[in-house]
Amino acid sequence: MTETPDRRDAPDVGPEGGPDVGPGAVDAGRAAAAESLRILREQQDRARAALGPDGRALYGAWGVAWLAGFLVLWTSARGRTQPEPWAYWLFAGLLAAAVVFTMVHTITRTAGTRGVSARTGTLYGWGWVLGFLVFSMFLGGLARAGAGPEVMGLASNGGACLVVGLLYVGGGVAFDDRRLYVLGVWILLVAGAASLVGLPGAYLVMAIAGGGGFLLMAAVEHLVIVRRRRSVREGAARA
Repeated sequence: MTETPDRRDAPDVGPEGGPDVGPGAVDAGRAAAAESLRILREQQDRARAALGPDGRALYGAWGVAWLAGFLVLWTSARGRTQPEPWAYWLFAGLLAAAVVFTMVHTITRTAGTRGVSARTGTLYGWGWVLGFLVFSMFLGGLARAGAGPEVMGLASNGGACLVVGLLYVGGGVAFDDRRLYVLGVWILLVAGAASLVGLPGAYLVMAIAGGGGFLLMAAVEHLVIVRRRRSVREGAARA
């Protein structure tokens, strides 16, 4: 006599012979997959923050250089046709310091990486040096061609904004940084608007809109980092 197996002890099977997975198991699997994806994204964010350039430092350096430098030019040029020579030298020194800081910071932060990320950071850092070196040669050519003081003033300031804006746009693409890209577009728009205003008002536009834009982006970057760290702590607490 053959005994009939107890159906209560056998696993449920689906229509195709596999185990019958209920809604609860499906929801649990989806929750586990979502949690794994969240942890992976947090790890990627931490790695990018540790190995990539610190936007707060870069934006802050350029914000201070532009705000102070262009305000000095505007103050020196009020009631005159051109700023005093010392104002130009101070402005050039501030820009040079920002360029050197950007290059050193970018190369240093990517020095411990290998592969495409390291090459991208190094090439981007040297791009700043090359961009302003060629821009200086361009200004020298304008001077030799007999460009007047007002033309030289507009070309030097608008050209510097153009170089910075394009480099930030390129950096946003290279580092997949949307905020960096948006800032580059903003700087390009500021350069165009300031050139249309003319001197000495262009200096004030660049100081407030340009330097202020850098400092605002530095604050935004800081808030993003604080929120990211808070999310990581909350995730660790839940784990």
